Amino acid sequence: MNLLLEAIHWVFDPANYGGPNGIETRSGEHLALSGLVLLIAVVIAVPFGYFIGHTGHGRALIVPLSGGVRALPTLGLLILVALNVGIGVVAPVVALVVLAIPSILAGAYSGFEAIDRRVIDAARAVGMTEWQILARVEIPLGLPLLIGGLRSASLQVIATATLADYVSGGGLGHFLFLGLQTNNYPEMLGGSIVVIVLALASEGLFGLLQRLVVPAGVAARQPKDVRLRPVRSQTALG
Repeated sequence: MNLLLEAIHWVFDPANYGGPNGIETRSGEHLALSGLVLLIAVVIAVPFGYFIGHTGHGRALIVPLSGGVRALPTLGLLILVALNVGIGVVAPVVALVVLAIPSILAGAYSGFEAIDRRVIDAARAVGMTEWQILARVEIPLGLPLLIGGLRSASLQVIATATLADYVSGGGLGHFLFLGLQTNNYPEMLGGSIVVIVLALASEGLFGLLQRLVVPAGVAARQPKDVRLRPVRSQTALG
């Protein structure tokens, strides 16, 4: 309990703010790195996911491959890349992009696969082209699951981006590795608390966004959780 209180005191200590190693500076680096990783992963994974979901081609190859990528140890991949490109931000970006792609890819193609095939057939029946079906039907209806994939990927990236400082990539991992070297456990726990807060904030934002992108027609058809009072017969009441 004392360690937790000391960690909270460390987080709110004004001495730990300001300068290149301030909490706000390191948090900004952490968020910038995570945002860059998610952007690159989206550019890579979403087109492949949409192609698989729309055509059905390549699923037997891409899906098991992306599942295998999940098993790669991020720290090992980070060190391997750093040995080839040197220390800095490049190695953690590559390692974290590999970590983020499977969740985003799964969200992209599963969003298309979850659409009722009768909806696609109806769109073709009214004369829509494949590009119009993709843009006006599949992407809007599949967007909530894509955002769900981004939501999962953001949690993984923000939590794992602490490893970036292992190769001088910056971020909140600085406090974890520095605290480990100096046996400053309140600093380590305080840095972890800041990472947790950022991860929870990301979870909340993407959760809200996931609700907002549900098409109005789909939201109107979703069942409401309404609890009705049970109607008891007069005989039962008697």
